[in-house]
Amino acid sequence: MSHTRRTLFALSALALLPALARADHDDRDEGEYRILYARYGTAEQQVDVTERLKQLAREDERFRAGNEAFGVDPAPGRRKTLRIVARGRDGQQRVFEYREGSRVDGREFIGWRTGRGWGDERGGWRDADGDGRDSGRYRILEARYGTPRRHVDVTERLRQLARQDLRFRVENERLGVDPDPGRRKQLRLFVRDRQGEERVFEYDEGAVVDGALFTGWQRGDWGHERRERDWSDERREEQWLQVHEALWGADSRWADVTAAVRAALARGGQPRVSNELLGVDPARRVRKTLRLRYQRGRGPLRELELREGEPLALP
Repeated sequence: MSHTRRTLFALSALALLPALARADHDDRDEGEYRILYARYGTAEQQVDVTERLKQLAREDERFRAGNEAFGVDPAPGRRKTLRIVARGRDGQQRVFEYREGSRVDGREFIGWRTGRGWGDERGGWRDADGDGRDSGRYRILEARYGTPRRHVDVTERLRQLARQDLRFRVENERLGVDPDPGRRKQLRLFVRDRQGEERVFEYDEGAVVDGALFTGWQRGDWGHERRERDWSDERREEQWLQVHEALWGADSRWADVTAAVRAALARGGQPRVSNELLGVDPARRVRKTLRLRYQRGRGPLRELELREGEPLALP
């Protein structure tokens, strides 16, 4: 090879070095967590955005979480959250939450720009915490919808609704049937608690069912003990609890922790109110308050404030 050709070859190789370095940088697994899946929305209404997240990751190292980025608004009028469920190098699962409008930094995640080796698993909003599986206190045996004179088994339909969302409103359209036209109906869930005792939960037409109460809700591995139970069964659970809203913070800094509170209550006991329990610290180095709006059975809507360190007990 002539001296001129060797010189040109060396210069070409030098010119390629920055590109090779960038490629090596993109392919390296610098992050600490590998993404399993991503969901965007609220605890009640959310969608899987894993594939869209891969596209955003290839375009930039950072982006702002929001409807425009994901091309969808799963809960109009509500403040939404991006939830990235990932697994660390130690094998432990972790949930990253980004409120609508905040920036996502891909440097924390393995293979961010390449998208290789992540996003191959799927799960629900609550499965990420481990509280969407077996945290509820009651296992559903059977579901019936209607009136004392006319009612039908809706267990299979309830399974479908449970897989779609954590909460839903009792309506003819949602349950796919009107067993007694012109009459006010009820959804009755026949359940068994952890002590083996059977109970009945009643939800009037228009009420909201919260799946956090029930074991394996989104997984749907329940409802296999149907025997057309007596509609007039008196073993009713009149004091079922429904948390409508939970806010955690101080001054002007607050975080929506409704899902975390529902999960903690579903697990039972009276844990202390803390950042660890609620999964977020919206006001660092400040003593915080938990503000709750909740309802027991058909009772009135109640409001309660609990200070940091107090037991999570709802009268």
